[in-house]
Amino acid sequence: MKKVSYYLFGFILLTAACKKSDPALPDNQLAFTAATQGLASTDASIDITLNLGRATDVAVPVAIELQSAGVTYGTEFTTVPAAASNTLNLTIPAGSSSATFKVVKKDGVFLNGTESVSFVIKSAGSPVVLGSTNTLKLSFSSIVSTGSELTLQGGEGASAAVNSVYVDLSANAQSSVKRISWDLGFYNGDDFRVILNNTSAASVVAVDKTDINAVSASDITITDLELGFGKGTFNIFDDVTGDLTKTAIAQVSATDASNKVYVINRVGGSGTTAAPADLVKVRVLRTTNGYTLQYANLNETTFKTLTVTKSTATNFNYISFETNAPVTVEPAKDRWDIVWGYSAYFTTGIPYVFSDLVFTNYLGGTQSAEVLTTTVSYDAYAEANIATTTFNNTRNTIGANWRATTGTVGVKTDRFYVVKDSAGNVYKLKFISFTTQDGGTRGYPKIQYALVKKA
Repeated sequence: MKKVSYYLFGFILLTAACKKSDPALPDNQLAFTAATQGLASTDASIDITLNLGRATDVAVPVAIELQSAGVTYGTEFTTVPAAASNTLNLTIPAGSSSATFKVVKKDGVFLNGTESVSFVIKSAGSPVVLGSTNTLKLSFSSIVSTGSELTLQGGEGASAAVNSVYVDLSANAQSSVKRISWDLGFYNGDDFRVILNNTSAASVVAVDKTDINAVSASDITITDLELGFGKGTFNIFDDVTGDLTKTAIAQVSATDASNKVYVINRVGGSGTTAAPADLVKVRVLRTTNGYTLQYANLNETTFKTLTVTKSTATNFNYISFETNAPVTVEPAKDRWDIVWGYSAYFTTGIPYVFSDLVFTNYLGGTQSAEVLTTTVSYDAYAEANIATTTFNNTRNTIGANWRATTGTVGVKTDRFYVVKDSAGNVYKLKFISFTTQDGGTRGYPKIQYALVKKA
C-alpha cells in the first residue's frame, strides 16, 4: 500500500511540475484590422472590425471614442449600433474573436473627401489588453493604402474555417463570407456560365434529360457525387485554375433543348454525399441578359424558378437554395484582390479538399507573381524590380504554394508575392503565420503587404 502511495505522490508532483513549466499564453490583444480605411463616395456604409488575438472565454465590453473632423455624428454619418456622447459601446461575445460595427453615411449629404472620423479604443474588459493598432482613421473618400498587416477572419473551424475572406489591399479591407451561404454563381461576363461552390466542395453530375420534373434518384448513381478522401474526379467540380470553359455545368445554350438537368450535392469533401432527398436538381436557361434557374429537391415533381440578371458590378451573381434568393458573396470586382479559404483543389494529380488556399481576382483584372527570395528579398523588392517581374492573369498563382503542411509546417519564408490590382497599384505581399507551428492560429492567417508603386 505504501508503494502505491509513493507512486501516486510522485505522479502528482510530476503533473504539478509539468503544469508549472507550461508556457503562459500571450496577452490577448484587441486591435483594429488596420489603422486607416476609406469610405468611397459611391458607398453608403462600411463595416469596421476589431479583432482579438484569440477567441475570448468571456464576454468582453469595449468602449470606442469617436473623434470627427469635418463631419458631425447624426448629421453626416451614424453608426450601427448607435453611439452616445461620442462613445460607441460594443461587446465581443464569449467564444468569439472579433466584433464589427457599421458606419453609415447619411442620405443626401455632400462631402468633399477631406472629412474623416477616428475611432479610438478607450477600454476593453479583462482579460483583454489593447494592441498597437488601437486607432482607426476612416476617411470619407477612397484611399490607396501604403501597406498594413491583417489577420484574416476565417472564423471557427480551424483547418475547415467557416469563412472565405476577400481582401482589398489598397483599402486595407477584408470581408468574411460564410462558405456555405451560396450554391451557384452566375457569370456576369459575355459568356453564359454557372459555377458551383468549390468552397463547400459541392459536386455535380449531368442527367440526359431536359424535363426537370422527370428526374429522380433513379436517374443517377449517387456515389458518382462523392468527393474527398481519395474519391471523386475533376469533372464533378469546377476547374480550380478558374478556366470558365471548364465549368462542371456546361455552357448555358441559347437553345433551351440543349440545356440538360444536373444533380448537385451541396456540401462535400468527406467522401460521402447527402441523402437523395437532400440532393438538388437544377436546369439553367439563357435569357436576353441573364439566366433562368429551375431547381428542386431531387425527388420532387415540381420546381421553383429564379431569374438572375447580369450585372457589371461583380464577377458573378450568387444564389442560395436555402434562402431561395440572391445572396451577396464577393465584393464588387474592383474592390478585392485575393480571397483566402477552404476549397476543392488537387494534390499529386487527384482531387483534394483543404484550407489555406489563396486565389487571385483574375476576372476583375488583378494580376499576381511569385518571387523567390534567392532573386530578391521582400524588404529589398522595390519599384525597380517590377520591370523584371512576370505577372500572371491566373487564379491560382498563389494557391497553396505559400505554405507547407508537411515537414517544417508553416509559412514558406523563401518566397513572397507581388500583386497588381485592377487600378494598377502594385503591392508586395508575404504571409506571416497560419498555424500554431509558426506562431499563428489556424483559420486566422496573418499577412503583411506594402505599396511598391501607386497607379
